[in-house]
Amino acid sequence: PEPPAPDVDEPSPAPPDAATPTAEEAPIDVTVRGERSLRTEDRGASSFTIDRDLLEAAPRQEAAEVLRSAPGVYIGRGEGLAVAHHYMLRGFDAEHGQDIEMRVGGLPVNLPSHVHGQGYADLGFLIAETVDELRVHEGVYDPRQGDFAVAGTFDLRLGARDRGFRIASSYGRFNTFRQLVMWAPDEQPGETFAAAQYSRTDGFGERRQGQSASGVAQAMFGETGAAWRHRIITVMHGARAELAGVVRADDVEAGVVDYYGAYPYPTARAQDALAGRVMAGYFPEYRGARGDNAQLGVWLGFDDFRLQENFTGFTQISQTLEGVSGRGDLIEQQNRTFSIGAESRYRTRPYRPAWWAEGTVELGFTGRFDAISQTQSLLDATVRGQTWDRRIDATIHGADLGLYGDLDWRFTRYLRLRLGMRADVLFYDIDDRLGNFVPLSRPDDTFLQGFRRDAYGVAAGPRTSAEVTPLPWLSLRVAYGEGYRSPQARTLDDGERAPYTKVRSGDLGLRLSPGRAGLVTVTAAGFYTHLSDDVVFEPREGRLERVGATRRLGGVLAAEARPLSWLIGQLSLTYVDAALLEPPPATAEEPQPPFTPGQNLPYVPPVVVRADLGVAGPLARQGRPWALSGRLGAGFSYLSPRPLPYGGASDHVPLLDVSAGLKFGPLDLGASVFNALNHRYAAIEYNFASDWDLASPRPRTPARHIAAGAPL
Repeated sequence: PEPPAPDVDEPSPAPPDAATPTAEEAPIDVTVRGERSLRTEDRGASSFTIDRDLLEAAPRQEAAEVLRSAPGVYIGRGEGLAVAHHYMLRGFDAEHGQDIEMRVGGLPVNLPSHVHGQGYADLGFLIAETVDELRVHEGVYDPRQGDFAVAGTFDLRLGARDRGFRIASSYGRFNTFRQLVMWAPDEQPGETFAAAQYSRTDGFGERRQGQSASGVAQAMFGETGAAWRHRIITVMHGARAELAGVVRADDVEAGVVDYYGAYPYPTARAQDALAGRVMAGYFPEYRGARGDNAQLGVWLGFDDFRLQENFTGFTQISQTLEGVSGRGDLIEQQNRTFSIGAESRYRTRPYRPAWWAEGTVELGFTGRFDAISQTQSLLDATVRGQTWDRRIDATIHGADLGLYGDLDWRFTRYLRLRLGMRADVLFYDIDDRLGNFVPLSRPDDTFLQGFRRDAYGVAAGPRTSAEVTPLPWLSLRVAYGEGYRSPQARTLDDGERAPYTKVRSGDLGLRLSPGRAGLVTVTAAGFYTHLSDDVVFEPREGRLERVGATRRLGGVLAAEARPLSWLIGQLSLTYVDAALLEPPPATAEEPQPPFTPGQNLPYVPPVVVRADLGVAGPLARQGRPWALSGRLGAGFSYLSPRPLPYGGASDHVPLLDVSAGLKFGPLDLGASVFNALNHRYAAIEYNFASDWDLASPRPRTPARHIAAGAPL
């Protein structure tokens, strides 16, 4: 028989008469595998990529807190485990997401025309151990950025560094428990894993109990460097929580209610929330031998949301039942969204018309369709949730088709230009079953309530950036872009050109990377953003309302350092002056409006500081493969006092989190302390009129309201 053929990856044995080389002369076969980036996403000076080492440096109570490591970012949790976080990014109080485009594993997170807030984005499904990289694009300079990229974009890439099985349990104050089960098969790409988590808590203070569970699975098929690779991702999430709601600051000072308490009335004790979400996506990618590349994607999702919340106590009057009021302002909101979408893009191989010029051209599209049903009512908690008024009952079908082009050209090694253009077509079909509603309708009315309508609009704008590199370790950057935020569909009239919010954003700055690669990186940038029509939270209805044009002017200074293999840290400072340009005028219903021209935008902190520090390394080796290693971590966030409507101001918020841990082989033990300074702070803070005293009703003057943040 023929002898077996040698393995093509191994060198053939030398013939017998060949000289045998010495150890020093023996050849060494080395195979290096890597992947070039499919496209450049680092456009302006305020684009940041934060890897797993920095994301793991500081402790996190929940996965979404990895966002805090990005300059100018703060997130808080003021409405329990089943409601989205409160996001802030470089001068934007984005509430639950209306000013920040969010993607996780390629899946879009924002929900258009959500009843609780435009662009609603709940990251409660995220599992911290699966977040491999965070890319933050502050501003709107990349033509791939779409709806809600007003302040910028959060793009979270998922993966698992440690392979094999992982089971982790944690327990802490307030009877808080978390269980994680994770599997990342050996000899598979880092993008392949499956993880599930369950968490529960009794919460601090009153009515803050909650439970949540989520699962994330992702698989990558295809060898590294292959022409085609295919990625599949699925996400499932469910959560329910009780809410304490807000309390008046003057009631806390008078001892009527505790800072961490809730009002005793049934309308306050019935506040709770339920959330559920399912998402799945398929994302193949192509890498050509000549440098061209392409990406495709299809995805779908379903979201279910229900909230009962009371901000104002006993102020509402029924619009459908004559003479009925004082039954409690318990708002019930329900929202169900089914979404399906697709995306595609192709970038050419590099063209080189001259020795000093080289570049590529990219064309792409994104599209999504959403079917939304939503209601909002007032409930009487004393009569088993009896509905005593209806405010919203609508079905919305909406679509967004975006087309873009992008030129990425380098002229010598000193200048790089990126010129892009994006246009989005948005259209809506609205069945507003409470449209044309006349309060307290009379028997002789000649019409039935309801208003069916459709609308269409186009949002287009350039996305440009330039980078000058006079020295290998210094780059000067300037960028300008125009983006948009889609409207809440219920606000549109029939045949109206959908009045999207126009965003104009500019960025100028520099980035220094002296020394060896990764030793230290310093970024300094100034930015300006103008919005044609902004929104703020309206507590009486529990949703966002328009307030007119606004602008932001500010700067960011950020530094990241890795001076030693076992030490990593970063520090950032963001300052912004946010002003309201054209607030709504006074009306008969609002003779003294909360907003005046030129005032600082409410809820926006002028200063945001973030610092992360991590120390990790081996302590002793007892023999392979097990070793003893240790780690220390700290994270600090600071928010300056925030302006409130009617001239008030919130308190400042300094938060310090610390952790320590030991790892010996497969065993990992750790402890974390959150809010180590034990600072009493408000997770959210508002200024509006309310009445929580049934015995002696108060005058309807604005007062500070708080929802407490977690103590030590």
